[in-house]
Amino acid sequence: MLKSAIFLTLFFPFLFEAIAQGPAAIDVNPTFTIGKFAPGVPIRMVGYGDMRFTDPSVKIGTNPRVRKWLAERIGQESPQVLMVTGDMPYAGAREEDWQVYRSETASWNANHALVLPTIGNHEVRGGVQKGIANYLANYPGLKGHRYYSILMGGVEVISLDMTSPSGGTSAQATWFAAQLDHLPKQVEFLFILYHTPWVVDQQSQLFTNLPSKEALTLRHLMEIHLHKIHAKVIVLSGHIHNYERFERNGVSYIISGGGGAEPYPLLFRGSADLYRDTAFPVYHYLTIDYEHGKLHGVMWKVKDPDAETLSVEKKDEFTIMAEPDKAGAYVP
Repeated sequence: MLKSAIFLTLFFPFLFEAIAQGPAAIDVNPTFTIGKFAPGVPIRMVGYGDMRFTDPSVKIGTNPRVRKWLAERIGQESPQVLMVTGDMPYAGAREEDWQVYRSETASWNANHALVLPTIGNHEVRGGVQKGIANYLANYPGLKGHRYYSILMGGVEVISLDMTSPSGGTSAQATWFAAQLDHLPKQVEFLFILYHTPWVVDQQSQLFTNLPSKEALTLRHLMEIHLHKIHAKVIVLSGHIHNYERFERNGVSYIISGGGGAEPYPLLFRGSADLYRDTAFPVYHYLTIDYEHGKLHGVMWKVKDPDAETLSVEKKDEFTIMAEPDKAGAYVP
């Protein structure tokens, strides 16, 4: 195993131990390991996405005031790890949008937050090749990886790429299966980041054609490995500009897409949605605190986006315990 220490200058200010990939072998090890997090050591995390950073004069498709305020508010939370569910720029092929992203999220870098992104559809808006190039340039710590895993003591994050093939014997699907089969024993909680959701409410099933075929393919791949996975699994997604939370076969599915993009109303919520409030809009972020054997999450919603002074209120709260009883019926 080849280890190299790299100083990450933009949003990855820590020293990583990078696991080198063999040219032919399937990589079963975490792509990156952060040695500062020992198993069981508490980690302060934030999850959110769908901001669409762009010229602040643009007010169609994104709310520049709420977007900037939320980014600064997250900096004030002082997270050690920030999981971003995608659609950071409005148009990923436009370098100017990435400049706004860097400017409005400056507090994250100042607080040395470890930013773990996933690629959304807006990352490639305006041109896939240019969009991906800009994405990788803004996250140099990824070392060119469009999908990757990162081990942080008792927590591991696997970030998948919605723009890469995910079915059959595709490189991403083969790698994902190998990662699931070789999850380090120390991992108590496994987060999977993917932009489009793997489980959605009834309204989105009817009107937005979600989950996508690719998302369902990856969900099925993960589910057939569940009996081998000793960690509790949380799938964190965005794309829907609202908040939803589900549990299926012992896996928690959380949709957090309230970072500033044009809000999406949920006029009704099905019985499977563990968040029942239909109040609108739902600009928000999540705080997720890990300590040995337990995750505690809170959804913080912007109370009134039109108020002179913005503030947040606690609107959802949940606790997830490690190694739950997995007995019970499998939902096909």
